[in-house]
Amino acid sequence: MTTVIAARGVTKRFRQPKRFPGLVGSLRSLVTRQYTEMTAVNDVSFDIATAEAVGYLGPNGAGKSTMIKMMTGILVPSTGTVQVLGRTPHLQRQDNARDIGVVFGQRSQLWWDLPVQDSFELHRRIYDIADARYAENLKHLSALLDLGPFLDRAVRQLSLGQRMRAEIVMALLHDPKILFLDEPTIGLDVVAKDAVRRFLAEVNRERGVTIILTTHDLQDIEQICPRLIMVDHARLIFDGELRKLRATLGSSRRLTLEFASDPGVLELTTARLVADEGPIKHFALEREEVSLIDVLSEVGNGRGLKDIKLDEPNIEEVIRSFYQGRNALAQPA
Repeated sequence: MTTVIAARGVTKRFRQPKRFPGLVGSLRSLVTRQYTEMTAVNDVSFDIATAEAVGYLGPNGAGKSTMIKMMTGILVPSTGTVQVLGRTPHLQRQDNARDIGVVFGQRSQLWWDLPVQDSFELHRRIYDIADARYAENLKHLSALLDLGPFLDRAVRQLSLGQRMRAEIVMALLHDPKILFLDEPTIGLDVVAKDAVRRFLAEVNRERGVTIILTTHDLQDIEQICPRLIMVDHARLIFDGELRKLRATLGSSRRLTLEFASDPGVLELTTARLVADEGPIKHFALEREEVSLIDVLSEVGNGRGLKDIKLDEPNIEEVIRSFYQGRNALAQPA
C-alpha cells in the first residue's frame, strides 16, 4: 500500500516566557525576558498508508494536537520531517489543503450566522468544486448524516451534535484523500456519537479516505480505528494493531456460564474460575488460542447449561493496563 504520511524523527519545541511571582516579579517580566522550553513532540516517527484508519491516542499534553497541526501545515517541526502525500505541509499549504479535510472538535469552520447550506456553498467556491461533483457529494453525505432537516438553519441555532455532523460533511465535500479529526465527538450525546462513528467507518471503508483520529473517547478508537499510535510525555510508546496490544498485555476475556441448577464445583483446564454463584459461574479465558468451542467441549453435555456470555476486554481496560505497566517499569527499584 502507498504511504500517504511519513514522519521521521519529528520534534516540536515551544518557548514560553517565564513569569515571576508578585508585583516585583511582574515588573521584572516587563524588562527582562527569560524563557522556558517545552517539548510537545519528541523524536516521533511513523508511516500511514492509503485508506488506513489510525487512532492517535495519549493523555492531555502528550502532543496529539501538535502532531496533527504539523501534518496539516499549521505548525513547523523544530527538527525532523513530515511528508503528506509527498509534500512538506508547511511549505505547500495550499496544495496540501486541497487534498486533506480537517475537523477540530472545539473549533468551527462553519459561519456562525449563516445557514449551513451557505457555509457549504462558500466551501465549494474556496475549493473550486465542480457543480456536479458538489451536488452529488452534498446529497450523498447529507443523507448519510441526516443533515436535510437543518441545512437551511443558521449554524448558531444548531445543537452541538448537528453542528459536528455539518462540520464533518463540509470537510469531505471536496473529496479529500486524508481526513484529520481532533476530538470529533467531544461533548456529543450517545446517539450523536454513534451516528458520527458509523459515518466515519463507512467513509473509510467505502471511499478509501485515510483517517487520523485523536480522541479521549476510547470507543471512537474501538469502532473506527484498527491501528493505534500511542504517545506519552511527547514520545511514541506504541504503534500497532489494537488486537496485538490486547494480546501483548494478555488481557483476559470474561466468560459467564449459567446453568438451570447448580452443577457443583466446576474446574476447567481451558478457563480459570474467578467467581462461583451456584448456577452462575464466572471464568477468565487467559490464553488467546482458547476458543469458546474448546470451553464448551470441556463442560460437556448433561450439566443443564442454559446461557453463555463472553465479554472481550474493552479498550479502556487494555490501555489503562498498558500505561500502568509502563509507569511501574519507570519507578525506581
